[in-house]
Amino acid sequence: MQKIPEPEWKQKIVAPSVAMSGIEPGMSIFLGTGVAEPRTLVKHLFSAQMANLSDLELIQLISLGDVVSLSTSQNKHKFRLKTFFSGWLASEAITAGFVDMIPCPLSSIPRLVASGAIKIDAAFIQISPPDDAGFSSLGVSVDIAKQAMVKASITIGEINEKVPRTMGDTFVHVDDFDYLIKAEEPLIYFPRWTVDPIVDKIAANIATMIEDGSCLSTFTGSLYEALGKYLKHKNHLGIHTYTFTDVLMDLIKCGAITNKKKKSFPGKSLAAYAQGTPELMQWLHNNPLIEFQGIDLIADHLKLGLIDKLVVILPARKIDLTGNIALHVGKGNVTAGPGQIQELFTGAERSNGGRAIFALPSRNLKKESNILLSVDKFPNQFTTRESLDLIVTEYGIASFFGKSVRERAQALIDIAHPDDRAQLVNMAKEARIIYADQIYLQDSGHFYPEKIATMHKFSEGIKVSFRAIKPSDEEAMRRLFYRFSDDAVFYRYFSPIKTMPHSKMQEYVNVDYQRDMSIVGVVEEAGREEIIAEGRYSRHQENSLADTAFVVDEKFVGHGIASFLLQMLIQYSREQGITGFSADVLCDNKPMLKVYQKLPFAVQSKFKYGVYHLIINFTEEEPSPVAPA
Repeated sequence: MQKIPEPEWKQKIVAPSVAMSGIEPGMSIFLGTGVAEPRTLVKHLFSAQMANLSDLELIQLISLGDVVSLSTSQNKHKFRLKTFFSGWLASEAITAGFVDMIPCPLSSIPRLVASGAIKIDAAFIQISPPDDAGFSSLGVSVDIAKQAMVKASITIGEINEKVPRTMGDTFVHVDDFDYLIKAEEPLIYFPRWTVDPIVDKIAANIATMIEDGSCLSTFTGSLYEALGKYLKHKNHLGIHTYTFTDVLMDLIKCGAITNKKKKSFPGKSLAAYAQGTPELMQWLHNNPLIEFQGIDLIADHLKLGLIDKLVVILPARKIDLTGNIALHVGKGNVTAGPGQIQELFTGAERSNGGRAIFALPSRNLKKESNILLSVDKFPNQFTTRESLDLIVTEYGIASFFGKSVRERAQALIDIAHPDDRAQLVNMAKEARIIYADQIYLQDSGHFYPEKIATMHKFSEGIKVSFRAIKPSDEEAMRRLFYRFSDDAVFYRYFSPIKTMPHSKMQEYVNVDYQRDMSIVGVVEEAGREEIIAEGRYSRHQENSLADTAFVVDEKFVGHGIASFLLQMLIQYSREQGITGFSADVLCDNKPMLKVYQKLPFAVQSKFKYGVYHLIINFTEEEPSPVAPA
């Protein structure tokens, strides 16, 4: 039998010491990023006693592997690492002076390499085994590998059998390499993240803001691990992100991610990197659903802005009452710095229907508030407060779109930890951020009924979110009042009220959720939340009944919104021990009379001076006419 000749490329396989014999002192060496770090070459580079391997500059976009840990004081005269990302392991080394940080948006790095502003003399690249035609894949890290190879005078490929053969702009030919070596080190794997209850609640809140058909840009970490389970029932999500993870694999498997709504790369999830478990790496192998592209395409805010409904989810460390944000720093940080965040943020801002969501726990591990009067003393600041959109904690969502500094501060206080809100109110008053006479009910935050929040779709496709009223709803409720006709005002207040100043409205929106309860209906119009309905009750002091009142924006009357609000109030009130409602309804307010008439409870009705006084008894489930037909 004729022996099949070995492929010519195998003649390029040499020992690491041979491959690095052409390296000269003073050279700049590009290293593959993150999981694609060529670990065998890196370890030989640091351990070899070859005279030529000295005074070298190493360039790596993001360091997740061995390079940072080996860049210690004993090696600082032989090697100097430059990186573009201060998180994960690099932050401590940067602070200690062993590693240089280049602040730069990721999408600009290919241009810096092409122009020579960042010099690259050699490139160490991890690749998959070549196919019969001699093509290898860059695997799970594309970033600027191809640009680096073009600029390098010496290119060494490290063949790792475990590198998945990925689709997209990942293929390089063996002829592009001067030397090849075989990997002696395993790939870098990461286990699934653990999720605590607070992060889980934050993720649940974020999920309520993600609509079907949205295109997501995420990172790695426990927040995104938690978010996965809340997105499984979404439809036709898309992916355009820095790093592909196990969570995104899960969402593709369950059908939540299809990428069918994307105009560019339809049907494909786009990423520059992947990071995760061995299962993920195996699943990515020859998978046509995932495309890996260069960082210039993934991170460019102009390209991001062309994506419809781009939702960027960004973790924050601290936020102050004016909207300045401090990002995470230090060991373990898995997100990007201000430059990279800015690109994603700008892309979401340009996107048709795009949202930028910053998420953080209300408190840190020391039980200190993460919502502060100022973040000036914290590093890694992101200060584009003029364009902030949504801030999320475990206590809710603060929408900044179109709101004043005072309204933003009130919204942030509403999602702070309940034990911190009184102090934040006092600090905001002293700083003249909110009104000096601003009311705050001390215990209201602890009684806020988050569980009642829901969304309902009414006729003509009207989607309304319902939740308990908050102090920060003052301006929205004030705007609702001034949209009412004179008749609507009279139906609600039984008097021709013409004004609703701050002194009155702040009393109205501050409820204790025990004696008084108010539920508002909210719609989103052009990215801005509008309150279009409210239902409330106030307990009687003398019995177990509660007096009720409802109001619906006249544009939304006739869709059943008041009936829905009434059912929500009944359910909540019964849990609070209330046995019935009372209401006074003007005789010509027939829409409201019909709302009460539809209830499956016995209704007592008394008519006097043009007003129906109603008593609804929850213990008697018999329909009874409210008023004569």
